[in-house]
Amino acid sequence: MKKEDFWYIAAESHELGQNQVISRSILNEWIALFRCETGKVTAVQDRCLHRTAQLSNGQVLNGKLQCPYHGWTYDEAGKVINIPSMGPNQRPSGKCAKTYQVIEQENYIYVKLNSEFPELRPFSMPSFGESGYTTIRLQNLFHNNVTNCAENFVDIPHTTFVHPKIFRDAKNEKFGARIERLEGRVKVTYKNEKKNFGWFSWFLNSSGKEIGHTDEFFVPNITSVHYRFGGKNHFIITSQSIPVSDKETLVYTDLTYNYGIWTKLSRPFVKIQAQAIINQDIKILNNQMKTINKYGSQFQNSPADIIHTWIESLQDEISGGRDPYIMPKKEVEIEFWV
Repeated sequence: MKKEDFWYIAAESHELGQNQVISRSILNEWIALFRCETGKVTAVQDRCLHRTAQLSNGQVLNGKLQCPYHGWTYDEAGKVINIPSMGPNQRPSGKCAKTYQVIEQENYIYVKLNSEFPELRPFSMPSFGESGYTTIRLQNLFHNNVTNCAENFVDIPHTTFVHPKIFRDAKNEKFGARIERLEGRVKVTYKNEKKNFGWFSWFLNSSGKEIGHTDEFFVPNITSVHYRFGGKNHFIITSQSIPVSDKETLVYTDLTYNYGIWTKLSRPFVKIQAQAIINQDIKILNNQMKTINKYGSQFQNSPADIIHTWIESLQDEISGGRDPYIMPKKEVEIEFWV
């Protein structure tokens, strides 16, 4: 199993109109996306077979993609159907651009670079479109790799230092956590978490009761954080980290929540505050990669970092061409202070 065997978000559905072509990079592969006449998305390698100009600089005509250099035109299967220099009665000789599998789901366009492991499907975004819930979507570019980004998104200890006041305060409170590694994922279930949310405490958990909090990582690039505050109050942060290159990651973040009558009213506030938190993570993660580029990534770990080491163990399986879903199940209980 390789990184190319998984599904990755290439764009949000609204970014690709009927007569548009857009370019994306996933795992250093250049991809051009366009919609055919029926509206179905086609993903082709972003190079013309003729003189290798980027097809994403071309135009879509009647659901066909035309190269900007010499006008070679491709259909929804990537087949060359028109070579202008051959004249009106031409018969192109079966030339076909490299194409990729595409699934449009929950207003995301997913692309899979390899055709192996057809049983794999795109991740289903939790509670998306569910009654009572609203979703805010954000896109942010990080100059770091997927693993470091994903680890940050499920890491509590950094929050009091990177997001003081805005998200958490340092109160030297003891947290408990049960950590499980199973079936290609790492799941953390927290205990004793009550009111340490900085500015958000009054809104998210005014009662001060213990919060239901789980963090999950799904190979190779997805984290999903759930907060339950009693009753139907539910806040979910799901991030899909797309490997643009080895040192560049485009993160699509869904903030999906149900907070009763406050759900829609709080939308502008939630979006602004969430982006402010992400901006702080961008700054520290960009700095981390800058330092890694100079000194390497020989990390030292504390007991709380078992979350990260288990994430890395799953990623190592993929890097080694092995199946991360069949690793032995592990479970441990830890304590740490925030």
